Amino acid sequence: MKKITEAFLQFKQSKAWQPVKDVLMFAFLLLSFHFIYIFWGNHNFYPFKTQVDQLFIFASDILFNQSVWILQHIFGLDVTTVNQTIYVINHQGTWSYVDVSPGCTSLKQWMHWIFIMVCFRGPIKHKLWYIPAGIIVIHFINIIRIVGLSLTGIPMPQHFEFFHNYVFKTFFYFMIFLMWVLWVEVFARKKPEGNMEAVSS
Repeated sequence: MKKITEAFLQFKQSKAWQPVKDVLMFAFLLLSFHFIYIFWGNHNFYPFKTQVDQLFIFASDILFNQSVWILQHIFGLDVTTVNQTIYVINHQGTWSYVDVSPGCTSLKQWMHWIFIMVCFRGPIKHKLWYIPAGIIVIHFINIIRIVGLSLTGIPMPQHFEFFHNYVFKTFFYFMIFLMWVLWVEVFARKKPEGNMEAVSS
């Protein structure tokens, strides 16, 4: 037991293992908030249910309108919409659709991002702009997801669940991970003092 404790203390104090410790912290915060969000959702987001519901509706409306605009004006698709569902004609001559419901919003990912960034180390003055910037990036990633699902529904309508549950969801969290890596590399890690002295001399 003593050897295990000593090995843990050495790992904790070792700077060589800092990247590993950072990734483990990221994974811990990501999983922690996942379960916090599930618990909170199961309790109807108390005591902010009304505000959260309104935010879901607001965000899904923006997501839907911007995704439709891109499909129509950038990709030139003949898109049919009913309420907040996007319909496109697939290669089989039938309809493929993406329902942009409030649950499709990136609200959970926004909260994930805020939670990770607030809990992770780094200068507050940079967090004040980096966190909102990350939320904007996450929103655009979600637009890419909805547009991508609509486009893949044309040649591969039978693989919607695969793209929805695995490809674009993985892409979502991979991009969040990249933004976090950028934060760690640029803002969170302090440069060794010896290097600073060498430069100044």
